[in-house]
Amino acid sequence: MSTRVVKLTIINDLVCPFCCISQYELLDAIALSKDRLQLPISFELEYLPFRLISTACLTEDTPKIDKATFYKDKLGMEKFTNVENSVTKWAEEKNIPISFRGVMSQSTRAHRLSQKAYRMGGQTLQHPLLCAIFKAYLEEEKDIADMNVLAEVAEGVGMMSRDQALRFLESNELETEVIKMCDDARLNGITGVPVTVIDGKWAVSGSQSSEVFLQIFQKLADGVHISPPPFAASVLETDCSA
Repeated sequence: MSTRVVKLTIINDLVCPFCCISQYELLDAIALSKDRLQLPISFELEYLPFRLISTACLTEDTPKIDKATFYKDKLGMEKFTNVENSVTKWAEEKNIPISFRGVMSQSTRAHRLSQKAYRMGGQTLQHPLLCAIFKAYLEEEKDIADMNVLAEVAEGVGMMSRDQALRFLESNELETEVIKMCDDARLNGITGVPVTVIDGKWAVSGSQSSEVFLQIFQKLADGVHISPPPFAASVLETDCSA
């Protein structure tokens, strides 16, 4: 039986907790599709940038503000409480320490590094880098607008040396491209993330469970036409979107 290649294009923001959750669920589904179901499919992943927070609202050099204060200000207390409760419930069930502590980061530099990784080595480099950035920001409470933090992450996953990463981050390489990708996503009607595009045809919005992704992968393996699931509630939007 031939193996079908499924292209997954994930549009996300590296400061978004729901994007991190979706990442874990998607990876679980991919692993289960191979190990449990042994589906005749393989996956090609590409991550595209989205900025929930505009530079008019927060730049990489803005005086730092803690995450909880930022979210309460931009989302309102009630919505922030709902977001925090939803994320905390999932994190406790999965034993993954997602935190709302630490400072709020603008994600442009992190997205630039992610795009650089893809240009250097495709998903082989981009995927582990993205996972490491999520971990640094949402689990280890580090500031991913800090070039030193990003340089350490890049070196840690074997993408490039710390000095090479700093030289890249200190330049403006890929900044225009990242901004255009973010603008294009909004022009295509995306206002919140995560969004997972399957084979360039079906868009799945929100942090769906691994079981939902598995059902989609099963249908793709069987050659069945699929319809995207209903949009999940866990799509993060802010009042200062760009």
